[in-house]
Amino acid sequence: MARPGLRKKNRYSEDFKATAVKLSQLAEVRVQDVAAALDIHPFMLSRWRKEVRDGVIVAKGAKVDLQTAGELKRLRELERKYKILQEEHALLKKAIRFASERRQKSSSSSKQTGPVMPSPSCVGSTMSPAPASTPGSNALLVRARKPTCS
Repeated sequence: MARPGLRKKNRYSEDFKATAVKLSQLAEVRVQDVAAALDIHPFMLSRWRKEVRDGVIVAKGAKVDLQTAGELKRLRELERKYKILQEEHALLKKAIRFASERRQKSSSSSKQTGPVMPSPSCVGSTMSPAPASTPGSNALLVRARKPTCS
């Protein structure tokens, strides 16, 4: 919350304003990027752009530093690539989650529960009860002999 009292009010020179407006008018450079680089509010920069259009600020003599302009373009390009990478990452996470859920469903449905039933084609095969492999277990396992169907 803002503190009561006097606020610090920066006074910017006409040359600074004109240079900021020139930077914001470069191709592929956003007003927000220029404002963040110059540590000013984007609304203030937009107001200065309007004042240049109205002729209040004369921007003819303003020089734009080529290095700063290049850095702003590079920053914009990196932000665009970063956004694409974030979207790709989110998509890959969803694909991994989908594949793992499918794998879990298919592995649980392939397990058979219940007794092993003989194949209807081999009715003559014999089945013999075998004791459970763990000692102390009362359960009997059914072991099927290889059917000898002809």
